[in-house]
Amino acid sequence: MTAKIAYDDVEVGAELPARTFPVTRATLVQYAGASGDFNPIHWNEKFAVEVGLPDVIAHGMFTMAEAIRVVTDWAGDPGAVVEYGVRFTKPVVVPNDDNGATIEVSGKVAAKLDDNTVRVDLTAMSAGQKVLGMSRAVVRLA
Repeated sequence: MTAKIAYDDVEVGAELPARTFPVTRATLVQYAGASGDFNPIHWNEKFAVEVGLPDVIAHGMFTMAEAIRVVTDWAGDPGAVVEYGVRFTKPVVVPNDDNGATIEVSGKVAAKLDDNTVRVDLTAMSAGQKVLGMSRAVVRLA
């Protein structure tokens, strides 16, 4: 597979389509099963509060994975991402209700690089707080 976006068609400052990702306690249980990360801060409210958290929190790697979906959907190929990194700034708190939490992600082309690559900067928010910092991906375009 290759990226569906052509390097020559992209300008610095171009915004990627923003996405909102719902997160419920069920989502966290599914992710725990798939990842093998059964840390009780991700499913046991009593434990999470005892260790100083406001409630159960989403896995950091889950949050990171949801954020990069904005880039892979835009590029049209997950394999086009050649580099990706973030800093975890705030947890995604997931209440035990019918709504859960949401992660709102937007992205912008920040730089055109060599070899048909671009740097995309992402912003990931939940409950009005930035949950990922320095969230950047290098993507090889067509």
